[in-house]
This record gives sequence, C-alpha cells and structure tokens, in this order.
Amino acid sequence: MSERVYNFSAGPSMLPVDIMEDVAKNLLNYNGCGQSVMEMSHRSKEFEKILNDAEANLREIMNIPDNYKVLFLQGGGTLQFSMVPLNLAVGSGKADYIITGTWSKKAAAEAKKFADVKIAASSEESVFSFIPKVGKSDFREDADFVHITFNNTIYGTHYSYIPDTGDIPLVVDMSSCILSEGIDISKFGLIYAGAQKNIGPSGITMVIVREDLIGKMDSTSMPIYLDYKIHADNNSLYNTPNCFGIYVAGEVFKKIKNMGGIAEMNRINVSKATKLYDYIDASTLYRCPVENKEDRSLMNVVFVTGDADLDKKFVAEAKREGMINLNGHRSIGGMRASIYNAMPEEGVEALIEFMKRFEEANL
Repeated sequence: MSERVYNFSAGPSMLPVDIMEDVAKNLLNYNGCGQSVMEMSHRSKEFEKILNDAEANLREIMNIPDNYKVLFLQGGGTLQFSMVPLNLAVGSGKADYIITGTWSKKAAAEAKKFADVKIAASSEESVFSFIPKVGKSDFREDADFVHITFNNTIYGTHYSYIPDTGDIPLVVDMSSCILSEGIDISKFGLIYAGAQKNIGPSGITMVIVREDLIGKMDSTSMPIYLDYKIHADNNSLYNTPNCFGIYVAGEVFKKIKNMGGIAEMNRINVSKATKLYDYIDASTLYRCPVENKEDRSLMNVVFVTGDADLDKKFVAEAKREGMINLNGHRSIGGMRASIYNAMPEEGVEALIEFMKRFEEANL
C-alpha cells in the first residue's frame, strides 16, 4: 500500500483503512458471488442482505425506535433542504429555522420556496461564532416543524443541547456529526445526513423519520422521488439506489458496533478534540474563533493565526509534511482540521506536533 496522508478534509473525508482494504479485496468478487457490489442487481438476494444488514446494524448502534423509518436516498443534504418542507410543511405551512451557519442559511432559503419560514434565532451577526439558546417560546405554536443544523462544518460550532420545541417536530441536519455521539432519536421528528463525513463515500443520504410525519402531503402534485412515503414503502428501493455506497456504509456501521458502539466512538472523538483544543488555547500563535467551549465542534476544529499570509504558509507546509486539506472554508479563510470518526488519534497528534514546530519558527 502506498504511503497515505492524513486527510483533514471537511468532506469527502477519510474512511477507515481496514474497511477500504476489505472492500478492495472483495471488489471483483463479493463474498464469493462472482460479481462486484457495483454490478449486482439492487433486487438480488445478495444486495437485499447488504441493505437489511446495514439498516439493522444502524438501528442497533443508534438505538432507533421501531416507529422510525430508515431511508437511504440520494441527492445529498441539499436535496433534503427541499424534501423536508415539501413533506412536512403540510399543516399550517409554517416552518421555523435557527440559523447557525452557511448550511442552515441555505436550508432556510430553499424552504422559503415551499413554506412560510420564520428565522427563530440566528448567530450571523457574530459570524456564527456561537449557538443561540432557544426554548419553546421562540417558536410559532402552529409551526409544522423546527429545523436546526446540529454541527456547523464551516464555523466549527455544535449544539451542546437539544432545543425544546414542545409538540412541534424537530428536524435536524446531522451531516457532519452523525455517528460521532449518542443522541436520543425520540427527541427528533426527522434526522438527515449526507454520507461523506462519518457514514461512507459520497452519494447516499440517510434519513431517519418518524412514521407519523410522512404521507400527509398531496401526493398527486408531489414529485415522486421527493415523497418520503414512496421510499419508506419500498424499503429505499423505489429506484436504483447507490448500492456501493450503502454497502460501504454498512461496513462502517458494523465496525462501530464491533468496537463497542457509538459511546466508544464518542470517547475517542472527545479525546482527539480535547488534545487539539487544549493546544490551541495554550498557544501564543493560534486562536479558535469559537470562544464558548461548550459550542465547539468535536468534528471540525477551526483556528487562525490572525495573519492571512501566515495561515496560507501553514497550510502549504503542512501539506508537504503529509497533512492535507487544512485550509479553512473559502468564505472565512484560516485553518480547519476536520477530525471525523475515521481520523486516527495519531493523525491529531501529528498535527499538534507540526503546529508546535510551526509556532516556534514563526513567532
């Protein structure tokens, strides 16, 4: 195997090496069936088992209640910006959004095409450097749902609490933190997540939705692919799914289960993030813009030197030392270390050692 770099990309991100090696071993002949998963029919018994095992293992590690459907869709989180209001804003037609970053802004802007959207709270005036605290009184009593983005990839923030929305269904985009921490599924009406951070390769989107929330729209005018009930009734096989992506995701679910579940995954994630944040906070050169520690992301650690040219130098030198994609999002600059589930602790330790050397050389 050629020498691998530490990939700190915000997505697509690193995948577990052992899973990729096993996938490679089975690429041409999956489990002796004489074909690749990329070639097999999505209606075959072989793929039916892959799909069913993936869902069963996901349900186990996330403790998903029986009254929730698990869907494997396509279109990324971006398609969910449309699907959510089309399927859920069917009572009053009202939806309340909390804006904590670029993706929640985009979700709200798309929802405005299909619903009466109210921005219930926002941290935009502070460059999204914190998570607003909200309660039931901040939401319209007749809203069909409240939408939040649980982890903000670009700005490095994360909800330390679950907003109390009363009887209003809470919808959450968990694309960049799903499977990294334990959550109480019953507190949410719908969870969606693009795959390319903690689930698997890009191309699948996972939706976990409470059964009573689907099938309420006028199906005669709904585009058929955008109807959650169609996918739920067809076990995510209404059309040809991303079979290969589901297969790899299933292997990831299995690995998490075998390593001790999401609790053990979270323990490792906390250890990685704590080491990195502690170094940043103690350094003279670096600063984390998210000053409220409880709002800091475990997955996306954002930091700056205060000098844009020095930031660029940092990213270039890190790349030469085998640590890539450390540049911050183009909209804000600086640096960002995305340390998703598959990033080993040694990768974070290597980054810290480089940061120390860079600090000594550039103070």
